[in-house]
Amino acid sequence: MSGAAPPAATTLSTGLVLAGVAALLLVVPLALLMRRDERALPLLAVLALPFRLPVSADGRTVNLLIPLYVVVAAGTLARLVPRVRRALARGAALPAPPRSWRAWLAPRGLQWLLLGSVGLYALQAAYSSDVAKAAENLAFFYIPFALLFFLLLEVRWTQQLLLACLGVAVALAVVFAGIGFVEYHRKTLFLNPKVVAANQYDNYFRVNSLFFDPNIYGRFLALVMVAVTAVVLWCSRRRDEIGCGAVLAWLLAGLVTSFSQSSIAALLLGLAVLAAWRWELRATVYAASALVLLALAVVLAAPSGLHFGLSGSSGSASNATSGRTKLIQGGLELFAERPVQGHGAGSFERAYKQHDLGAGAQNATSASHTIPVTVAAEQGVVGLAVYAALLAVALAVLFRGSGRSPPRIAVAACFAALVLHTWTYADFLEDPLTWTLLGIGVALARAEGGERCARTSSAS
Repeated sequence: MSGAAPPAATTLSTGLVLAGVAALLLVVPLALLMRRDERALPLLAVLALPFRLPVSADGRTVNLLIPLYVVVAAGTLARLVPRVRRALARGAALPAPPRSWRAWLAPRGLQWLLLGSVGLYALQAAYSSDVAKAAENLAFFYIPFALLFFLLLEVRWTQQLLLACLGVAVALAVVFAGIGFVEYHRKTLFLNPKVVAANQYDNYFRVNSLFFDPNIYGRFLALVMVAVTAVVLWCSRRRDEIGCGAVLAWLLAGLVTSFSQSSIAALLLGLAVLAAWRWELRATVYAASALVLLALAVVLAAPSGLHFGLSGSSGSASNATSGRTKLIQGGLELFAERPVQGHGAGSFERAYKQHDLGAGAQNATSASHTIPVTVAAEQGVVGLAVYAALLAVALAVLFRGSGRSPPRIAVAACFAALVLHTWTYADFLEDPLTWTLLGIGVALARAEGGERCARTSSAS
């Protein structure tokens, strides 16, 4: 039997080599640009955040953020490598972890928890039933995004740079929404055949623009809308308010065409956070509670023609949530089987199928669509404890001392919206938006004189 590699493997290897060479040719000039202009790194990072490119391997296609990897590699070469070299020359060691619980509720504590989360995930990959999936997540998500976080920590986040980054995100969102409108009009999608197949069985057409997934597309639009709303609430020029209002109307229409319930919920939470900080917490809680009750009543009483999934002959909680209740139930059963250590990092999909928990073609997924359940099934109580601590410290760092600082409140509101979206869909540390928001938020929180600068920017 010949030991020659099959043609498909040879083609894939050649493609990866060519892609690597092309990336290297981009990394060096980008690194030089970042050394010359410190604004290049954050602007290019925001520009690259949404773009995923399909890569085929082992008979399946993985959507990887290759443009972002190139930016992170260039930033690491330009920023982190020289800093680490200087630290080693001085004989400096890593800073010691916080020793008191109050010290953990600070930027340094959050940094250690993020590193601990990555380290724990790597350790639990050792006994995972899907080691390849865990290694893939570490190599393509956790490690490069952690580097992105530390790169963003070193950026001097001025008001002008924050607005420039928001401008890049808004421009991307406007273009993506326009592509979504074209898809909705033509009833065809540019990417992701799985969504195309799902649309054939639904009574409504969902668009995903260039995101491969309608919910990830909706998440991006929702977070941009929260940030733009923060500008509206604190800006003083009429022209800016009108422009932002037009952008919000356009993006809201784009969000509606995605039919992403989780993204709409995330948007509402982000807006509620902004309202609580801009006006009054108690009034916001009352108004939000009334709206939730009203929405619940509308959903329960809505006719089946509105496709909420609770009415009609096929109405059920599983139908209304696109099968997520079954996934959650299955994930809880996996957690009950191994409550301490879990089934291992990245193992949810394989463990779900092996235990025959009802995963059909629609439910065969890599997550439970509820991040706490996914963490519980894969990483057990240990992983849940680290996840809960990470959330608590992150929210404390982002919100504490933010006062009336529009940039910090905007980042905190976006992060809260993102967390809710992960509870109703998927991807927390696997999403670069999480690390980006935390990197910017922590940098603003620990910046010397941050409160004074924030008040000055608010007044302007």
